[in-house]
Amino acid sequence: MTGSVLGAGDARSNRGIGSTHMTQVPLQGTAISTTLHRPARLAITASGSRAPGGDDRSNTAIITRTKPKTKKPSLYRVLLLNDDYTPMEFVVLVVERFFNKSHEDAYHIMMHVHQNGVGECGVFTYEVAETKVTQVMDFARKHQHPLQCVMEKK
Repeated sequence: MTGSVLGAGDARSNRGIGSTHMTQVPLQGTAISTTLHRPARLAITASGSRAPGGDDRSNTAIITRTKPKTKKPSLYRVLLLNDDYTPMEFVVLVVERFFNKSHEDAYHIMMHVHQNGVGECGVFTYEVAETKVTQVMDFARKHQHPLQCVMEKK
């Protein structure tokens, strides 16, 4: 092919880096114009022609385009489990203290736990939920109550 250089998909240099697309770079005088559709690897010498053997790494340009993809973190429900021994006032105190609920909201959560056997205190990312569960369990053990706090994926 006269007046052009083939890139990563060139049949003569089967050294493409994960790309099967051919990129053509026309040579016009001393200016080089490129059109890239996908990431490609171009090997061009300083004079503008293809390097002999295609392995001149000192004058190699690597052109890549990346798109960062962010993913929302998984959420976890923190639940209190009912037991027959932990006082209701203690459960209200725990919900107020560790989940920043008002006294009224904490009372409603405690009553839900008492009547249904389980109640949700909040929804958090994994690390925050794990920390809350640990804090509640440690606080209950310190005050000699068998209150159980668990987390489950939402």
